[in-house]
Amino acid sequence: MPGSQHVIVIGAGISGLSCAHRLNQLGAEVSLLESTDRPGGLIGVIRKEGFLFESGPQSFQTTDLILSLIRELGIEADLQTADSRAARYILLHGKLQRIPTSPQAMLTSSLLGVGSRWKILSEPFRKSRPPDGEESVAKFARRKFGDEILEYLVGPFVSGVYAGDPEKLSLRAAFPSLEEWEREYGSVLRGAKKSRKAPGATPSSLCSFRQGVVRLPNAIAEKLASRVQTGITAKSLNHLGPNGNAIFELHTERAGESTTMQASAIVFATPAYVSAHLIAPISEALTHTLSGIAYAPVAVIAAGYYRQQAGEPMEGFGFLVPRREKLHTLGTVWNSSLFPGRAPDGAVALTSFTGGATNPEIVSEPEDQIAKIIQSENEHILKIVGSPVTSSVWKYPRALPQYNLGHGHIVETIRYAERQLPGIFFAGNYLEGPSVGKCIENGFQTAEAVQNYLQTKA
Repeated sequence: MPGSQHVIVIGAGISGLSCAHRLNQLGAEVSLLESTDRPGGLIGVIRKEGFLFESGPQSFQTTDLILSLIRELGIEADLQTADSRAARYILLHGKLQRIPTSPQAMLTSSLLGVGSRWKILSEPFRKSRPPDGEESVAKFARRKFGDEILEYLVGPFVSGVYAGDPEKLSLRAAFPSLEEWEREYGSVLRGAKKSRKAPGATPSSLCSFRQGVVRLPNAIAEKLASRVQTGITAKSLNHLGPNGNAIFELHTERAGESTTMQASAIVFATPAYVSAHLIAPISEALTHTLSGIAYAPVAVIAAGYYRQQAGEPMEGFGFLVPRREKLHTLGTVWNSSLFPGRAPDGAVALTSFTGGATNPEIVSEPEDQIAKIIQSENEHILKIVGSPVTSSVWKYPRALPQYNLGHGHIVETIRYAERQLPGIFFAGNYLEGPSVGKCIENGFQTAEAVQNYLQTKA
């Protein structure tokens, strides 16, 4: 039967690319469909007047799987590693304060009051247990460390990772290790110490490539070659066979022409709200579940300046902004300090983020207005004089899935539905985490589940 061992992966973001790549490694006949004109999803790059700006993730944390993939793709020579000692800052009362990264630095730092510093330093000696019910990140931080640490460390960090609201974000879903460490060791800091990699293991590093993070999805797409089809939109899905021998018919559209493809397995690697629409003819309940995943809007604002324009040296990773500062900027990355080649000689490149779950309205503003607001805030913080040499703005109305309270139940429902719908699989940043590393890991795991399914049908 045509398509009896064919797998279609819908969506060529990093999750879909990773899934299709692993399926190809396992010998499956795979097609990867992407509605836009290029693979990579939000990961992208633009070059303007000697500056390299990234439209999505500015870097990624290495894992053993990512490093193995990079070596396999033959792009290891292009890898760039940031200085692990790069300073990170918090804006406190309008001024940048370095975030302490050791107990000794914590003792002398003026970032937090004496009481807050004591709560951190004494936490390993104060045994506690997490509550039986689900707890928000904010409630956890207040219970363990107090309001000041929530406002000036935890809250900004949550904005930086999830663009989320700590009052709504689920600790269990977003940061499961913290709950596990407290449950097992009675202390998150003690648990973190005991869970460190064994001596001799490869430490995680903050990385990118000379061409930007986009080098990774581009290399995977090059490896897949003709298996990647861009500019093709999945329109609807029909289920043709009984559950024991499921065959699916996918209706697509490309350049105004309709086509039909058959497959024995479908992987939805699209955002949850896109997958919700496509799965509707097969499962209304699953459509409802996927539609319930909230997304936060984010705008990315990149700018380049001559170094002499800035009063601050901009040496380090960058800074995060607590909500108490009443600014629109969530955080700013000093790209040219982290990786070479981001700016011409004598210039600096920086990228800021705004919006998120706590300030969604700003993303609806025109791009030039967003740039004006964020650049004005950066100019004040970093003592920048004059307009940028060049800049770019990207708006994402639904950028990041929110791992809010109840998200764990949503993921369980999706996984249960997969088991009840043979041949249907899901991969994406709303399942195991939004980081590049988590998406790649999830893509590989999904591919292996698909291959196991195909083998049972053979």
